[in-house]
Amino acid sequence: MKRYLVSAAFLTIGLIIAIPTLTPRSIASAAVPPRDAPVLINTCLITKDVDRLAAFYEQALLTQPHRDGDSYAEFRTGTAVLALFAADAQERYIPGSAQPGQNHSAILEFQVRDVDQEYARLRGHVKTWVKGPTTQPWGTRSIYFRDPDGNLVDFFMVAKPSKAAR
Repeated sequence: MKRYLVSAAFLTIGLIIAIPTLTPRSIASAAVPPRDAPVLINTCLITKDVDRLAAFYEQALLTQPHRDGDSYAEFRTGTAVLALFAADAQERYIPGSAQPGQNHSAILEFQVRDVDQEYARLRGHVKTWVKGPTTQPWGTRSIYFRDPDGNLVDFFMVAKPSKAAR
């Protein structure tokens, strides 16, 4: 169990894209990338309202954003960063490259200490719940909700093994 917790922590510190078939075994084998492999360190959400999204994540992540003007905010979460960037600024710098609030395929995943405690804390803050506390078949306990732009967010922890599995 200790190996799975350590492997899961290395793989999921901060933020990763969800893999529905994730298992403790796949977490362990994926924990150390090849020497020259790219490392995901930053995910940027394009939004029409940086202030609104920053206020949401400030409460959800219990941390202050680092701001750079009105167009950019970032949340440093361990080794990864969740960045928020204004849609009008994105359009100026890279025209036609992004449409805010159109994410229908990625999940922002954050590892937490206690999913049930986070669920209780966020009940009044989150407006759209997708799934309450549930132990998933791949070995995590999760809550799923949407941020104000509709992005799917998963707060998860490695589930404690049942007495039968010990």
